[in-house]
Parts: sequence; structure tokens; C-alpha cells
Amino acid sequence: DPAPSFEMLRTPLIHRHLNCSRRIPSPHLLPLAASTGRQEQKQTVRRTDQGNELENFCLFSTLFKNRKILLSNSYYGNMFATAVRRSLGYWGNNEGGLRSPCSNLTTTTVDEIPPCKPLSNRLPTTDILVDSFGRKHTYLRISLTERCNLRCHYCMPAEGVNLTPNSNLLSQDELLYLARLFVIAGVEKIRLTGGEPTIRHDIEEICLRLKELPGLRNLAMTTNGLVLARKLPQLKAAGLDSLNISLDTLVPAKFEFITRRKGHSKVLDSIQAALDLGYNPVKVNCVIVRGFNDDEINDFVELTREKPINVRFIEFMPFDGNLWNSKKLVSYAEMRATVEQRFQSLRLMQGCPTDTAKSFSIDGFKGTVSFITSMTEHFCSGCNRLRLLADGNLKVCLFGPSEVSLRDAMREGAHETDLQELIRMAVKRKKAAHSGMFKIAETPNRPMISIGG
Repeated sequence: DPAPSFEMLRTPLIHRHLNCSRRIPSPHLLPLAASTGRQEQKQTVRRTDQGNELENFCLFSTLFKNRKILLSNSYYGNMFATAVRRSLGYWGNNEGGLRSPCSNLTTTTVDEIPPCKPLSNRLPTTDILVDSFGRKHTYLRISLTERCNLRCHYCMPAEGVNLTPNSNLLSQDELLYLARLFVIAGVEKIRLTGGEPTIRHDIEEICLRLKELPGLRNLAMTTNGLVLARKLPQLKAAGLDSLNISLDTLVPAKFEFITRRKGHSKVLDSIQAALDLGYNPVKVNCVIVRGFNDDEINDFVELTREKPINVRFIEFMPFDGNLWNSKKLVSYAEMRATVEQRFQSLRLMQGCPTDTAKSFSIDGFKGTVSFITSMTEHFCSGCNRLRLLADGNLKVCLFGPSEVSLRDAMREGAHETDLQELIRMAVKRKKAAHSGMFKIAETPNRPMISIGG
């Protein structure tokens, strides 16, 4: 098999701050403790030969300063040593370097490993994320869960959704493994979505580990804000760079109607907490539905007067079970006219070809206003986004039903080059544009909650 890229091996799958047991789903996800540093690193991993837990603790310490690696436990030690040799470009047959220990916890020494040197990427990653229309996909949205603590009308059917069994969802290590492959291939931004990502008990750890991926420039999250305020200091410390908070009304009673839950004040507290922690801007997502909150558009704009908030008005989009109707859609042109009627100094800001939003400033306002026009003025020609769903399916278009399971391939033992080929083929099949809102409404798709937006 081709050697794994050095960038993939350099970041441990088990975070250096942890010494707890971890579930590792398959042999190719074993923690590889290759390090580019000079200092000693120690990690503890627990696993069994029969399954997912190790009865024997494997303690390994990497000492690149002395070009020596000490390993306990021959099986995992040999795998680790081989991976390090391959990552450093050494293709020897392990002669003289690996000796089987007499017991599980004796030490094996690997001498004369060549020092680190720059390597060219051996994997053909240059076009993996480029589709047949020349669009390069540098933005990956990862759904962490299908569960949510709200029940928004436009996101979830009234009867709820059938949740995927936990065993069919990506584990944290599987998620990190796939994220690493995407970053190696050219992804520069990752957004965490749900369901609701903050209900994951390990959300801080996920952020911490994602931020360690070399080449990742921005880690973002979209959240309903219900429990964000108490978690945000830890998330910021873990490396969360930017934040979108969903809020569709400024009226508590209407909030309870649209979400089928209480909690309006908690969302406002989360927006303020994000401002206090220095997030600039704090993006507030607002889905506008005719007859529900279209009378609050200018009230939302007022939020941007004194605070660095970017209010993002989103056209109502059709998904399974959300009872979309074109009569409920408030178009971008209508929303913009509503704002301009009251705020005559509304000015279009210069954007990028890959922007999903048309952004505007208002004279004297600290914040900005944006419109996401997916239905009436789509931005498919500049789309650079892919979606990795909680069950491990790759979705190349938000409105397209086509998906490919990376989870199944990975659990069946696919090599990373096989996974990258699956990704490349899925991206190449991406269409030039979605089929239009009326055809989208007739096409079977997942509910928004299981896609993550």
C-alpha cells in the first residue's frame, strides 16, 4: 500500500492531554504517536485484542532528540514503529530494530530511525475536492449528532425523526480520522453542526482535536444557543474561531411556538456571552417565514446598531417534513426592500465568489446585515461546501438526495487512498446547480435536523 502522508501521522488520534480509555473502531485507526517535536510525549491507550478495549496499557514514549522510540507491547509497538518508518520515508524491513518482548509489558527499542525531513505528499490529493465544473471544495460541514433540544417547525417534522442507532453513528475517532483526510486534501474550514452540536458531551474535546489538524484555518459552529453560554468559555479555549447562533424571533411566545420549547432568554444570553468573549462578528441566523416573523425583520436589524452582530436572514427552504410552501417564502428582494425602506443607507459590501450570503452595512452601525438567497438567487456556481453527516455519509449538495457512506467503507477496512477515491468520485458527480425550489420540494431528502444545514 502507499505510505500514509506525514501530515496525517504527525497528529495523534489520542489527544496528548487525555489518559482515559477510548473506543477505537478499527485497526487502521490505532493511535499513531508520531511527533515533530523534540520533547518527550507520553500517552496511554486501552484496548483488547478481541474488541474495542485494551486490558493491557500500551505506554510509548517518543524521543526524536535521541532518534529512539521505546514501545511496550509488541503488536501495537510494531505497528507504530512501521508507521513512523513509513512516514519518515524509511522503507526497511525492520531488521535489527524490532525485537519481540518476552511479555506484554517489556520494552522494545527501535534504533537508527532517520531524523525528520520534508516529504512531498505521496497521495494524489490535488484534485480530490475539485468537481467537474472546477469548483474547489475547501469548506466541510460536519454534523456531530442527529439529536436536538429544540423542535423547530422548519427543521423537524412534528412527529419527530427516526434516530440512527448510536452504533451506526461516527465515533469521535472516526470523525477525526475522516476530518484529517479532508484537511489533507485541501479543506481549510470546518463547521460543526447537528442536530445541536452542543449536546455532545465531548464537544470541547472534538474542537480541541480538530484545531490540531495542520492546514485547518477556521473552526466554526452553528448552534441554537440553548446551552451555549455555559460551554462557550471552554469552547473558545479549545479553539472555536467563529460562531453562528440561530434565533428566529425576538418575541418569547413566538419562540416557544416555532421551537416547541422554552428557552428564548437562554439564547439571548448566549449571544451576549459570545460578544463578551470577543467573537466578532457574532452571526445570528434567522429563517424568515411569512406570517410568522416577517414583521420582525427591522427589529433584528436594530440588533446590529450598537453591537458587532451579523444578522443573516435566510429564505425558507424545503426539506422533508417541514411543510414548505412557496407562499411562506419571503424572497431576498422583498426582505431587502423592507430593510431599505427604514434604513436608506444600506450598502452592499464586497464579497467573495464562495460566499453564501449577500452582506450589507448601514452607516453608523457596528454590525452588518446579510441575506442567504438559496431559493430565489442561488449561489451554486461558487459552492465550496461538502457535508459529512453524523452517520458517516458524505453529501455533496444540501438539496441533493445523493449520498455516499464513508463510514461503511472505513469500517470494512478501506485504506485512506480508497476513502479519498470515494470522496473524489462523489465530488466529481456534483451537479452544476440545484434543481430549483419547486423540484427540491418534490424530491425526497432528509429532514434538516439530520443534515445539519
